[in-house]
Amino acid sequence: MRRSGWREGGTKLGGGRRMSARDETMHRRASELIETLGLQPHPEGGFYRELYRSDSMVDPGDGRPPRSAMTLIHFLLADSMFSRWHRVASDEAWQLVDGAGIELFVADAEFERVSCWPLGSASSEAGVRVVKAGDWQAARCVGEYGLVTCTVSPGFDFADFEMISDVSEACDRLRRRQPQWTCLM
Repeated sequence: MRRSGWREGGTKLGGGRRMSARDETMHRRASELIETLGLQPHPEGGFYRELYRSDSMVDPGDGRPPRSAMTLIHFLLADSMFSRWHRVASDEAWQLVDGAGIELFVADAEFERVSCWPLGSASSEAGVRVVKAGDWQAARCVGEYGLVTCTVSPGFDFADFEMISDVSEACDRLRRRQPQWTCLM
């Protein structure tokens, strides 16, 4: 999997609009978190910062070279931001730590089914959700902002990250089988 190209200067939103930490329409607390936590724009949308990368190395057992045993990031979505469809070659746990909440969308490789998992709502199971390695995932903020931690094991590497926009067959499957979720491309 390869890292998708992206531009500095803000996070692209639906409709092509870009948002930076200084956007005057962003919730004040979200702007504060971006500044105080040192968050940067993420290729999938939103803002992030790596908090931890294990010094211990593990063999993923799937042909990839050794990876850190675990990585941990802060990831923030605000207002109408969303995390575009992407997949990671390792398991990823999402946990809400601040804000109104996030809806996490998860799909199998064929887009036969898309599940919506709330983080931070009364229906959420302890506010933690795990996306299995290789599943497609996307997310959107359901309030003014949502700050999560994302833990990846074996640890995250951009070589293991793939945006749906880089996989034409997956784009076609999503459009054909789940057209209501193409808004998260």
